Amino acid sequence: MNQRLSAVSDLIARFKAVREDSLSHCRPLSTEDYGLQAEPFTSPPKWHLAHTTWFFETFLLVPFLEGYERKDPLYEMLFNSYYNGIGEQFPRPKRGLLSRPALEEVVAYRSHVDAAIERLMSDDGHPQREVITDRMRLGIEHECQHQELFFTDIKYSLSINPLHPVFSPSETDADTSDIESPLRWLSFPGGLSSIGHEGPDFCFDNEQPRHPVYLQPFELASRLVTNGEFQQFIDDGGYQRPELWLADGWNTLQQERWSAPLYWRGDHEYTLHGLKPRSAHQPVTHVSGYEAEAYARWAGARLPTEQEWESAASGTLLPEKNAPLLHPGSAAPDVADLQQLFDACWQWTRSAYVPYPGFSAAEGAIGEYNGKFMSNQWVLRGGSCVTSPDHLRPSYRNFFYPNDRWQFSGLRLARDIA
Repeated sequence: MNQRLSAVSDLIARFKAVREDSLSHCRPLSTEDYGLQAEPFTSPPKWHLAHTTWFFETFLLVPFLEGYERKDPLYEMLFNSYYNGIGEQFPRPKRGLLSRPALEEVVAYRSHVDAAIERLMSDDGHPQREVITDRMRLGIEHECQHQELFFTDIKYSLSINPLHPVFSPSETDADTSDIESPLRWLSFPGGLSSIGHEGPDFCFDNEQPRHPVYLQPFELASRLVTNGEFQQFIDDGGYQRPELWLADGWNTLQQERWSAPLYWRGDHEYTLHGLKPRSAHQPVTHVSGYEAEAYARWAGARLPTEQEWESAASGTLLPEKNAPLLHPGSAAPDVADLQQLFDACWQWTRSAYVPYPGFSAAEGAIGEYNGKFMSNQWVLRGGSCVTSPDHLRPSYRNFFYPNDRWQFSGLRLARDIA
């Protein structure tokens, strides 16, 4: 087998594995769970299964597979997320009302598209082979992103239920270790650095182009802020002190009546394993950018910039992770280097989500993937316990509005070096 055919074979194998993972992640659900949508910012599991299928159909099969017939022409509108260049979209806040198509019809839709994708990829002489391969990679990584969203969305929707449903039983008891990892400050000299993805491996368009940045000397905390440390912020009136908050953050706090991180329930915390005693040494998670910013001010520190974070994280070893962990674990008490960079919580930065110098979105509807969201959002770096292992890299740029809390988002402190 020549190198090109081998690469295509590997890509098809990865496609099949990722498609199966999406179904596997859903197996703990009841039939009723597949339609849950507690808020407009979440999507039902069934919709995620259909939308990721729609992506392959819309951007690969319709333009490139001759004679392809859609499973249902109305799916083009039902499962379009935000691609205005494709056409009309079913209203996002009402996705939970889509009791039809039924789950078995969505699964059949996935099978229909999967079979057609294999036919398309088997045509080694297709004149658009390079474009097809690039879009195939993007479709796979897009589905991995939705697998992460599946966990965060179903956690939020289940959390509304007073029964505190268990999505998946915990294989181990909650981490209640009395051994805390001391917070150490690690110094970085600053100077001229480069950030952005480089190399032949896949990346999203917003990770490029690689470019130089100049950094002042700075320090980063060795680990993430813990539940116990955040409790001290609360006990010191952190949610009642406007001087700690950005103006928009203070307004949001008052409107939403925040008084603690999203899933705190007294001395317990709602998790995908159900309601568990809150461990003081696990990282605080499900906090907004505004809460992260306020805590950093209270602690006499600040949030890192995304340039500082990537520069510090470059060259560090990526964790070995084969499956979602469903809840972040504590930092190791005897490690002095940077910990919890990629596998615990996404880390808020103080950086606005804007294009890199020289960034250019792709032509057509597929160019809407990232570029059009580069406004009013903040960058988060690293990865979380439910992030796809293939997305754990220093250059990955996640982004959300600073009032968002339903992602596994935490914080790492930074300081200037005088």
